Amino acid sequence: MKNLDGWVDRMRAGVSVYRDRRIVWIALLGFSSGLPLALTFSTLSFWLVEAGISKTTIGLFASVATPYSLKFLWAPLVDRLNLPLLTRILGRRRGWLLLTQVALMAAVVSLGSSDPAADAWATALLALAVAFCSASQDIVVDAYRVEVLEERQYAAGAAAVVFGYRVGMLVSGAGALYLATYTGWFQVYAVMAAFVGVGVVATLAAPEPDARPSRESRELEARAQEFLERRPHLGGRSAEVFAWLYGSVVCPLTDFTKRRGWAVILLFVMLYKFGDALAGVMTNPFLLEIGFSKAEIATIVKTYGLMATLVGAAAGGSLMGATGLMRALWICGILQMVSNLTFAVQAVVGHSMLMLGVTIGFENLASGMGTAAFVAYLSSLCNVSYTATQYALLTSIMAVARTWLSTSGGWMAERYDWPTFFVITTFAALPGLALLFRLGRQAAAEAEPVKADAGSR
Repeated sequence: MKNLDGWVDRMRAGVSVYRDRRIVWIALLGFSSGLPLALTFSTLSFWLVEAGISKTTIGLFASVATPYSLKFLWAPLVDRLNLPLLTRILGRRRGWLLLTQVALMAAVVSLGSSDPAADAWATALLALAVAFCSASQDIVVDAYRVEVLEERQYAAGAAAVVFGYRVGMLVSGAGALYLATYTGWFQVYAVMAAFVGVGVVATLAAPEPDARPSRESRELEARAQEFLERRPHLGGRSAEVFAWLYGSVVCPLTDFTKRRGWAVILLFVMLYKFGDALAGVMTNPFLLEIGFSKAEIATIVKTYGLMATLVGAAAGGSLMGATGLMRALWICGILQMVSNLTFAVQAVVGHSMLMLGVTIGFENLASGMGTAAFVAYLSSLCNVSYTATQYALLTSIMAVARTWLSTSGGWMAERYDWPTFFVITTFAALPGLALLFRLGRQAAAEAEPVKADAGSR
């Protein structure tokens, strides 16, 4: 009974963390991060169809999302570079947030003012600019979230950013399409640019995180200074450039690779949600093939599914507060794996709205919980001295792996029937769980000397 009471108390503590004002600011920043995605993808594709652009060209527009996968390349600049005026007034993180948000608003308005029917290349370049500004904002939002919160709040922060992100996607997706039925595309994109102002308000109202250099970062950067002192010929501007590059690029990577089992960690980051991604890439073709209409898919998958995801994100944050990070990853990972089996059941049942509600509800609930726990785990891996660079690297690995590895889903779906396909995607979650088992044993082994030390005292 005492164990149950303790678990309930921890759950209450997990829920109460959402009352922290910092969590509210993070949710608003998440909204600003989620808003641009549809404007360069699904919403833009509707506009291109109306403009008479060919399907081949519309397919090529998907490449404008490239900055999201390559953002680690300029993350060191965002992580370490001070902006002349904004950093002094707002601080480094909030200064970069405001700069990227203002640039994003200007890029969205410019995209809305383009004419894809007259010059599709100009529209594509402006869409690329929106994606670049959006990816840059994501770098800062992720770094800000990690630095402004305590480690025990990471799961709640992850849930908040997922919540805001999904709502932002809904506004720029379904909301933009609804608005487009009554007005022109320029007005639609102008309104969406104004919604980025939600993030601007959060940036101006939120506190600047107090990110102090860690002992490890000071030691690493001292090596660069020693290197320069031993080579006096590298003086002046070249020495400054070398020292900056070493501190901004080499040190974050060196710091990460000093972790025990860092290669296993990267494999885990790559594979934890692989089964989820493999099934997700074929969800819409599967539902269409078994007889669901676009309207039914939009109602259940997009609207009801979004609600289940938001509930799952909040539940994942509370679960971590009650059970701890590693247990939460286990619970969410198993739920994600089992949720793929509901699609196999759906394939056997066929066209059934009741079963679809169960399938999509369970899948999105598990995915939302898993995302919150996973983002919290990624946050825990970052050294606060190199937050932007390390987090951008981890999410880029996750994004590239998810994009490229999940492409095999179409090949498998062509060779197997749907029930078999979804059973295979269920087993695809096992490598990620096996790596989680190894990481858990590694964490337990590292904790043993600490316990023994405490006992001896």
